[in-house]
Amino acid sequence: MYNLSSKKLRGLVGVIAMAGCAALAVPSAQAAPAGVTEQPIPIPGAAVKPPTTSGTRGIETTSGWNATSSRNAVVNNRLYSTPYIPASGCKRPNVTLNTEYRVRYFEQELVRCLYAAWRPVIWRAGGRYDVKPGLVVHGYNTINTACGSVTGPTSFYCSAGGGTIYIPWRQIVNYYAQNPTFAVAYATNTIAHEYGHHVQSMTSILTASWWRQQHMTGDAALAESRRRELQASCLGSAYIGANRKAYPMSGGLYTQWRYVISHSGDMPGYPRDHGSWTNHNFWSLAGWSGDGKGQHAGSCRTWSAPGTRIA
Repeated sequence: MYNLSSKKLRGLVGVIAMAGCAALAVPSAQAAPAGVTEQPIPIPGAAVKPPTTSGTRGIETTSGWNATSSRNAVVNNRLYSTPYIPASGCKRPNVTLNTEYRVRYFEQELVRCLYAAWRPVIWRAGGRYDVKPGLVVHGYNTINTACGSVTGPTSFYCSAGGGTIYIPWRQIVNYYAQNPTFAVAYATNTIAHEYGHHVQSMTSILTASWWRQQHMTGDAALAESRRRELQASCLGSAYIGANRKAYPMSGGLYTQWRYVISHSGDMPGYPRDHGSWTNHNFWSLAGWSGDGKGQHAGSCRTWSAPGTRIA
């Protein structure tokens, strides 16, 4: 994003996917029967305009890090040895996503639930466990943030002042008009991903990674961004998997969620800063599945993964 101030911007992180660069068609609600995980057939002509890519340019220099400490923070963080993520017990908010107010209510409830689940995990990791991120549900007009100005249907996380998640409500309402189940899957996955960045911020992974990226060039810098984004998706999916009994990801909703995670990532012509669709799907399922007994942040060690898994 070229209009971001290099003096003000610190920790702006863009959403993956459809977020971040994919020209995506909204799948038809009737295209696949409930419980089937194949790709639903897209609605003809319903391609979504790619949102503005964010999160890789103009980052303010972070202090207090060096090559050794920043690598240790992303590779050997205490977050990876924390216990299983507890289920928040939160059910899906009973609201139709057809107005700004209702989208805001839906996302506020999910942030509350994400905070409840991640709080003890971040505490065990020695991080800032008692900081709940703010939430701003915005339209498509330019929005001025502590991390710079953003225009368009872009979801992102800004780490300034304890962290704030920004969600574009019109995009979710438009999706809901075409396919309500898809809209719920997208809205759920997006807020979980952005909260994954908050977890990174509260455990120093985010600032350490930005320091590393600022001292890299070319593909190395893009690879650093991909490791960060893919980990956020993994962490988000780990929460969704941990809370699947109260908030069932099954039937049609599971089908649409699988469509979201397998159609998220970099597209030709855009910066390769979020990861391929294949790798986004891989890390999302890694978080969702856990180790067979539960979901934990240790499944999301993207900085220990080979280059092929973060391409």
